[in-house]
Amino acid sequence: MSSEGNDLSLKVVFLRCRHGLMAVGAFSMVMNLLVLTVSIYMLQVYDRVLPGRSVETLIYLTIIAAGALATMGALELVRSRILVRLGIWMDRALSPALYGKALENTLRGLTYRTDALRDLSTLRSYLGGSGIMALFDAPWMPIFLAFIFLLHPFLGLLALLGGILLAVLALINSVRTSEKLKQANLVSANSYQHAEAAFRNAEVIDGMGMASAIMRRWSFMNAEVLRLQEEASDTAGLINACSKSLRMFLQISVLGLGAWLVLRQKLSAGSMVAASIVMSRALAPVEQAIASWKQTTAAHGAWQRLSALFQRPSLHPHTMPLPRPRGYLTIDNVTYAPPGSRYPVLRGISLSLVPGEALAIVGPSAAGKSTLARLIVGSAQPQHGSIRLDGADVFAWDREDFGHWVGYLPQDVELFKGTVRENIARMNEGDPSTVIAAAMMAGVHDLILHLPNGYETEIGEQGAMLSGGQRQRIGLARSLYAQPSLLVLDEPNSSLDTEGEGALNRAIASLKAAGSTIVVIAHSPAIMVHIDRVLILREGQMQLVGPREQVFAQLRRQHQLAGKPDIRIVKG
Repeated sequence: MSSEGNDLSLKVVFLRCRHGLMAVGAFSMVMNLLVLTVSIYMLQVYDRVLPGRSVETLIYLTIIAAGALATMGALELVRSRILVRLGIWMDRALSPALYGKALENTLRGLTYRTDALRDLSTLRSYLGGSGIMALFDAPWMPIFLAFIFLLHPFLGLLALLGGILLAVLALINSVRTSEKLKQANLVSANSYQHAEAAFRNAEVIDGMGMASAIMRRWSFMNAEVLRLQEEASDTAGLINACSKSLRMFLQISVLGLGAWLVLRQKLSAGSMVAASIVMSRALAPVEQAIASWKQTTAAHGAWQRLSALFQRPSLHPHTMPLPRPRGYLTIDNVTYAPPGSRYPVLRGISLSLVPGEALAIVGPSAAGKSTLARLIVGSAQPQHGSIRLDGADVFAWDREDFGHWVGYLPQDVELFKGTVRENIARMNEGDPSTVIAAAMMAGVHDLILHLPNGYETEIGEQGAMLSGGQRQRIGLARSLYAQPSLLVLDEPNSSLDTEGEGALNRAIASLKAAGSTIVVIAHSPAIMVHIDRVLILREGQMQLVGPREQVFAQLRRQHQLAGKPDIRIVKG
């Protein structure tokens, strides 16, 4: 996830595209020179063919003009295809690294995630659209103006004045619409995030009749997006209409001025027509840029956001793979505060586990148990202290390599669209025997066999085809895949029945016997059967830690002194 982000950025990819962009620039130069074909053809027809009544000259001119226009059309096709393919290549080159950056933003608690993928799509579409064509054609505008000046200085001055007026309109369009479009894009991104969150929690919304309230909130944000886009579109539409009318008026003005010069015998009729055609082509890129300004602004905004994302340091450093760990886990004086929070949720946590040892972390809600689990698997980095597996910092460990040796079942089990086999094998093909072994250890093998297609059953988005207990047991099998050296389970029995809890206890016992280190966040004493040590957290601090029997004995004495009911302990 981090290696790609270190190797690629927007600027690096842009530099790699430079040869293709240079080719597009060269084609644009030739095409814009060939655009003069029609004007030169008209000039020759009016000034040579008609006065000389030469049919042969007309035929040769027509053949030459047809060849030039055919060449221009071919170059236009090649230019368009090069830009489209550059956009596709850029998407393929950046999307894996961008996906990783979006995942890192999720771990950081930042909201710029799926919007980053949309921004990359915006850039790709812009490279194949008409807006970028105007940028390549605009630099050749002076060539057309120079041609008009050669025909007559008065016509050149009129065309130059028209170009300046259109450029001023383009500048006004930028000033009046850019900020509104930027605000609209920001509010739109927030509304999409709101909608995605609502769709993920559709059952809660429907079950408690929250749909109307949620829709009102989304409608308010969407109305703000529409208002900003409406204002920007109205302004852009007005300026676009003015620019079209101005360009047509300038074309008429060139014809009128040209006719006056013809009457005064200072210009030929062919030059008059040619000047009108050339000026129309000279001003077309400016008008096209105004018409596509919304797309250009969106692409520019996407570029800025993606550039900022790629400039952000990788969440995890890129390190070389390490051998399979034996399972020595050391937590040394760990303090952690979530991003944006001034107060730590964990303070001064220290303990160590050896291979084959199982630890239970218990405590009231908001004690920091799940946060500690995330730190143990390296999904976050403590501000102070360290967590090490066989002496290596878990946060600095290469993520893909680390995942080979670690199993993790979070509190909220998320499965992915695909087959049961793929989910257990962590979205890889997976060795069938290893997949089945993990499923049998989790006690879910028979359940899977009764699914419509067994291990090849498609479970749908987020495992929608499965019950909560089935999802949790398949998630448990995924965490047990390939017998990890370190296993972290966050309330693994929250959706399990008695049979599932029995399978979970057998899995813990089997992994302990194989030498795995196990950390379980638990509320129920039913999964304390094979636990060796217990850590009790309260308000982010260690209240008690030690062998299971000693910790529960001490808790019993505290409860008795406080006059509270005794606690249940399951004997191993």
